Amino acid sequence: MPYLYRAPGPQKHPVPKDARTTHSSGQSFEQLRQECVQKGILFEDADFPANSSSLFYSERPQIPFVWKRPGEIVENPEFILGGATRTDICQGELGDCWLLAAIASLTLNEKALARVVPQDQSFGPGYAGIFHFQFWQHSEWLDVVIDDRLPTFRDRLIFLHSADHREFWSALLEKAYAKLNGSYEALKGGSAIEAMEDFTGGVAETFATKEAPENFYEILEKALKRGSLVGCSIDIRNATESEARTPFGLIKGHAYTVTGIDQVNFRGQKTELIRVRNPWGQVEWNGSWSDSSSEWLSVGPAEQKRLCHTALDDGEFWMAFRDFKSHFDKVEICNLTPDALEENAVHKWEVTVHQGSWVRGSTAGGCRNFLDTFWTNPQIKLSLTEEDEGQEDCTFLVALMQKDRRKLKRFGADMLTIGYAIYQSPRKDEHLNKDFFRYHASQARSKTFINLREVSDRFQLPPGEYILIPSTFEPHQEADFCLRIFTEKKIITQDMDGDVNIDLHEPPKPTPAGQETEEELQFQALFEQVAGEDMEVTAEKLEYILNAVLQKKKDIKFKKLSLISCKNIISLMDTSGNGKLEFGEFKVFWNTLKKWTSLFLQFDADKSGTMSSYELRTALKAAGFQLSRHLLQLTVLRYTDKELQLGFDDFLNCLVRLENASR
Repeated sequence: MPYLYRAPGPQKHPVPKDARTTHSSGQSFEQLRQECVQKGILFEDADFPANSSSLFYSERPQIPFVWKRPGEIVENPEFILGGATRTDICQGELGDCWLLAAIASLTLNEKALARVVPQDQSFGPGYAGIFHFQFWQHSEWLDVVIDDRLPTFRDRLIFLHSADHREFWSALLEKAYAKLNGSYEALKGGSAIEAMEDFTGGVAETFATKEAPENFYEILEKALKRGSLVGCSIDIRNATESEARTPFGLIKGHAYTVTGIDQVNFRGQKTELIRVRNPWGQVEWNGSWSDSSSEWLSVGPAEQKRLCHTALDDGEFWMAFRDFKSHFDKVEICNLTPDALEENAVHKWEVTVHQGSWVRGSTAGGCRNFLDTFWTNPQIKLSLTEEDEGQEDCTFLVALMQKDRRKLKRFGADMLTIGYAIYQSPRKDEHLNKDFFRYHASQARSKTFINLREVSDRFQLPPGEYILIPSTFEPHQEADFCLRIFTEKKIITQDMDGDVNIDLHEPPKPTPAGQETEEELQFQALFEQVAGEDMEVTAEKLEYILNAVLQKKKDIKFKKLSLISCKNIISLMDTSGNGKLEFGEFKVFWNTLKKWTSLFLQFDADKSGTMSSYELRTALKAAGFQLSRHLLQLTVLRYTDKELQLGFDDFLNCLVRLENASR
């Protein structure tokens, strides 16, 4: 199904409030629960049934799964036992360590956790086999309802589980997130930052530890104090390195959670330490400051207690910060608000959201490497009017997210390589054309084009007007996207394609008698010959006349004009309403046709007899039609072939229809 542009223009960033109900019944969690209580039944979720379709889409289970409710697995199950903590998260047979690392981070922030895991549910009074969780998706909060049937084998949970087998909040949270994304299999492989954003509505910043700023320790300390979610990982060079163990007990290509940062007095000097957790709940760092290392012998019992140091193989460990920087490659911070981590002051940021689409043939132009199509991408104008306090520049953060790619995995969709560029605006309120980008360089751009769900970067630019262009790296790739712009001061943003503007045309006047060209005299003779006594032609006769005249032109290539085009021409020009064309009406149209023919030749650059859909916008503008992005997408879908080309007959048919609409 083609992607179509939706909801043009900026939208106000919603303040967290009641999440939107997503169950197909239209009923809320409480309504569904009360209905089950009154009927004396346990809830069964038809939207995410307890069968293999909810588990996998590309493979069959290797072992026989049995779906069971917690009360069928253990006696006296508990939703949360002794508080939701990071030790409640132990990975099962699913490759979703990235999700588990994010959940472990979430447990460190009580307020964020209470939003995602509502406290109005338990296995006590009012239990009806139904639970709900809330996730942020593309600038809104969703309430996801599930039943509590979980996949098991020999009475043990197959996937995420708590260290205490009577506790089920984490397993149910994983199920709700699987439902949000279509299946458990859809959760295989990912980046912790993706789930962190879905748990908070926050915005991500990524640091390469080898290139991190000098105050990186302070950045992480401030992030954890603010309740930001922090993850880390070791890069892999090829697939064979995935989950390979290093000599120091660390796992490559695996998502870890940063759970603490502190300093300790060691041999008379302050030593910076960082605490990290493996979501497996085991397999730990074995170097300096690991659980059983000799360094702890020099630290008093009170200090060890303050740092919660234990020698358990529970997946959590301390390590020296310098070792952390040399052994881990990447740190991801999900800021609950994008307050500058480099600053001491907490700022309130303004947030603007644009929802859009890249559509093949009209708005999927690819990056600047593809000059012929780059200019067709969506364009958003930013007006930066106020400098930061005590600064000459304006600070803003741009976060570009491709939507629903994980959900579309079952249909073969992968993460696209995305990014964006920012140009100084020439102060014109119109979509910038190809020539602008030929002669102007960008003022700023995303650090890289990468196949992550979201690309975000922080910028400082002088006050002024800028054009922001989100794009995929390659042209012709389709996806919906959500673009968030965070600024310290209020800004004005404008979608440069949001408004419909079809210029109204007055019909051209016919050539005065006695001033006809030889060509016009020839087709007048042909018209009289075909028309008969009433000097009017039907669509069939018009088709014969136009093809006979146009095929004598050496400079235009086309097979033939279609009957439908001729019917549309008569519909446009027939003033009497008899479904035929008089010679006077034909002369008026002929003048328009000559103009449109020359336009087609101008944009048929290779003289192949076809025009690219990406050139259609400019050709239509030259003909006097300024189309909105949505109308342009519909036009491309209607008139181009699978190679995104349209011939002369399609071009003519399109112009006739638009002219008719404008009248």
